Amino acid sequence: MVSVMTVVQEKSSERRVVANVLRGSVGNLIEWYDWYAYTAFSIYFAAAFFPKGDQTAQLLNTAAVFAVGFLMRPLGGWLLGRYADRHGRRAALTLSVTLMAAGSLIIALTPSYATIGVAAPVLLVLARLLQGLSVGGEYATSATYLSEVASPARRGFYSSFQYVTLTAGQLVALGVQIVLQQFLSKAEMTEWGWRIAFVIGATGAIVVMWLRRGMDESANFEKQKGSGEQNGTIRALLKHPKECLTVVGLTLGGTVAFYTFTTYLQKFMVNTSGIDAATVSWINFAALLVFVVLQPLAGALSDRIGRRPLLLGFGVLGTLATVPLLSTLATTSAVIPAFLLMLGGLVIVTGYTSINAIVKAELFPTNIRALGVGLPYALTVAIFGGTAEYVALWFKQAGMESVFYYYVAGCVLISLLVYGFMRETSKDSVLDRD
Repeated sequence: MVSVMTVVQEKSSERRVVANVLRGSVGNLIEWYDWYAYTAFSIYFAAAFFPKGDQTAQLLNTAAVFAVGFLMRPLGGWLLGRYADRHGRRAALTLSVTLMAAGSLIIALTPSYATIGVAAPVLLVLARLLQGLSVGGEYATSATYLSEVASPARRGFYSSFQYVTLTAGQLVALGVQIVLQQFLSKAEMTEWGWRIAFVIGATGAIVVMWLRRGMDESANFEKQKGSGEQNGTIRALLKHPKECLTVVGLTLGGTVAFYTFTTYLQKFMVNTSGIDAATVSWINFAALLVFVVLQPLAGALSDRIGRRPLLLGFGVLGTLATVPLLSTLATTSAVIPAFLLMLGGLVIVTGYTSINAIVKAELFPTNIRALGVGLPYALTVAIFGGTAEYVALWFKQAGMESVFYYYVAGCVLISLLVYGFMRETSKDSVLDRD
C-alpha cells in the first residue's frame, strides 16, 4: 500500500514539474520570438529606419542596434536577477515579459525614417534597450527556475527546454516570415508587412503575462526566503569569483558560435552565398527545427554521462570545424548543401546550448543563483554574442570576411580550455545542497 502511495505521489510530483516547465517555457518562447523577430525581419525594415544606402550599410546599421540591445542585457541580468533572488522567480519572469511587450509595440508602431526622420532610429534603439533589459532578466530567471523545479535526476533534460523554446522562438519568427512571404510581395513586406510580426509578438507577450501568474514558485526559493541570507546582492555574488569566471569562460565560445550559426547565417547566406531571402528562410527553418529536437536529447544524455563530455565535444569540434564550414558555405548556393552545412554547425553548438543553463545553475547557491547565472553570462553575451553579427559584417565590408571565421574558432578554443579545467557540476551540484 505504501509503495502504491509513493508511486502515485511521484507521478503527481512529476506532472507538477512538467506543468511548471511548460508554463515557464511558453513564456520563454514568446520572449525569444520577440527578440529574434528583429533579426528575421531586419532585411525588410532596415530601409524604413535608416537613410538610403547599399544593403550591407543598412544591415550594418540594424546590426549595430542589435548590438546596442545586448548592452542592456547585463543591466537586465543584474536588475531582474536581483529581483528574482529577492522577490521570487515567478514575479521576475512576469516583469520581463511585460518589458518585452512594450519594446515590440514600439517597433510595430514607429513611423519610417522618411516620415519622422532621425526619431525613427532613436525609437528603434529605445525599443531594443527595453527588449535587451527583458532578455537579460529572462535568461537568468528562466535558467534558474527550470533548474530548480526539475526532478534531480532529469535536470539536464528539463533545463534543455530553455534552448528548445529559445530556438523555437526563432523558428516561430521565421515561420511568420515565411507565411508573410507567401501572401505579400517583397515591396509590401518592405513597406508594412514586417510590422505584423511585432504586433504578433506584443500580443503573445500579453497572453504570457497572464499565464505566468499561475506558475508555482520555486521550492528552493521558498525554502531559502526566510533564511536571513543576503539575497541577490553584488557583495554576496563576489564571494563566488571562481564560479563567475567559469560562467564567463564557458559562455564565450558558445555565444559567439550560437549567434553565428543562427541569427547571422541568415544574412550570410543572402549577402555572401547569394541565396535568395525566401529560400534562406526555409533553410534556416528546417535546420533550426532539427536543432530544437536535439536539445532535450543532449540534455538527457548529460544526465547519464555528465555535462563536461558534451562541453568538451563542442569545444573540440567548434575549434576545428568552424573555418571549413563557413568557408565552404560562402561558396555554396545550392539549397541542400547549404542546409547540411548550417545543420553541421548547429549540431556542434548543441554540446553547449543544451546544458549551459543547468551547468551555470549548479554553480551557485539559491540566494544569488539568478544573479550569478544572469550577470556574468549577460556581460559575456553583450560583449561577444551581441557583436558577432556586427563584427562579421564589418570584416565583410572591409574585404576580409574570412578573418571572422577564425575569430569564431578562436573564441571556441578559449572556452575549450575552460571546459578542460572546470569540475563536473552534475556530480557536485549546489542544487543538491539547498
